[in-house]
Amino acid sequence: MRLNAAGGVPGTVRVVVVDDHPVVRAGLLGMLGGEPGFEVVAEAADGAEAIAAVARTRPDVVLSDLRMPGLDGVELIRRLAETAPRTRVLVLTTYDGADDVIPAIDAGAVGYLLKDSPREELFRGLRAAARGESVLAPSAAARLIERVRSPARPPGGPLSEREIEVLALVAGGASNRMIAAELFISEATVKTHLVRIFAKLGVSDRTAAAIAAHERGLLP
Repeated sequence: MRLNAAGGVPGTVRVVVVDDHPVVRAGLLGMLGGEPGFEVVAEAADGAEAIAAVARTRPDVVLSDLRMPGLDGVELIRRLAETAPRTRVLVLTTYDGADDVIPAIDAGAVGYLLKDSPREELFRGLRAAARGESVLAPSAAARLIERVRSPARPPGGPLSEREIEVLALVAGGASNRMIAAELFISEATVKTHLVRIFAKLGVSDRTAAAIAAHERGLLP
């Protein structure tokens, strides 16, 4: 299938497909290429490639996975919200946990679908996303509802003073080595603090921890 860099038929949804698995990308390209009303204008294997592709092709929708090497899906969504606000991002992933759904929506994704969704649901989701409408898989919607209904407090107990210091540095973008140097502790100790922080906040990575910290007012 030919990938056009610009232009397209009026009314056609122009899509950039982003996934680090070549087989998945090929499947999506084949599916969308055979469906009237869609044009895949570029593909990318990670967030950095996607940003360049969006700048080059100015698509209507970016159909993106979340967990990718390098620049991941959440950071891609956040950057596109700043650099390409007219391009909508529709997440297509295998993960529907709150730690994945909430950061993606918070970053600016208009929709969240799972890779086991029927093809017609994907087509409807892409068209809706192009119109700026929200699209949520039932399980993703359930996670959002659970988060709204749940108390905004760390599920594993309060953070210690040292853990808040580490979390503040994480939220500022510091690496483990930088945190260790700033707090005069070893990198192993930093990792131990992070494990405890993740458990107490109910998250699985640094980005989600920083988001949770800001949402819950844990940082000075």
